[in-house]
Amino acid sequence: MSDPKHIVCPHCDAVNRVPAEKLDAHPTCGKCKQPLFDAHPVELTEANFMRHIGTSDIPVLVDFWAPWCGPCKMMAPAYAQATQQLEPQMRVVKLDTEQAQNLAAQFNIRSIPTLALFKGGREVARQAGAMDAQGIVNWANTNN
Repeated sequence: MSDPKHIVCPHCDAVNRVPAEKLDAHPTCGKCKQPLFDAHPVELTEANFMRHIGTSDIPVLVDFWAPWCGPCKMMAPAYAQATQQLEPQMRVVKLDTEQAQNLAAQFNIRSIPTLALFKGGREVARQAGAMDAQGIVNWANTNN
């Protein structure tokens, strides 16, 4: 039996310990009983961003975006589609840089959309510009 993975609930932000071999078995949150993975990107805020990035034992893929950004809107369906392929081995999240301007500045986001991959709370890769679903999956898996 492998070490359990800490997975942050996308619904209530509780930290769950899930055996690695059970990630594919549709685990639910011990606190709110909601699914820990539902094949949709998780919308994060300044309030819960660091909890998800810093606590998760699986890589976290972040889409830094804004509602006024045309390429961001065009990439959104592809990002959602990529989520279905990347979960549960990776948490897929979105951060609205208009609502989280402090975090956008902290992470030096200069163009959007920007994808960033985090492991153990640290950024390990970054890619600016819109991509299709397969491009997102390939980039995320290559940099994981």
